[in-house]
Amino acid sequence: MAGNQFINIFAREVVRNVTRLAMAFGIKKGIDMLATRGKDPAKMTAEEQAAAARTQRSAREAVKRARQAARITRKLR
Repeated sequence: MAGNQFINIFAREVVRNVTRLAMAFGIKKGIDMLATRGKDPAKMTAEEQAAAARTQRSAREAVKRARQAARITRKLR
C-alpha cells in the first residue's frame, strides 16, 4: 500500500514539472510571437527589431509581475 502511495506522489510531481515546463515554453514562444508579429527577425528592419526587443522586455516584466501577484495572493489566503 505504501509503495502505491509513493508512485502516486512521484507521478503527480512528474506531471506538475512537465506542465510547468510546457507552460514556460508556451509563454516564451507567445511573447516572442507577439513581439515579432510573426515575422522572421532576420527579415525585420533595425527599427522593427528594436521595437520587438522593447515589447519582449515589457512582456517579460508583465509576466514577472503577474507571477509575483499570484505568489502574494497565495500567501494571503
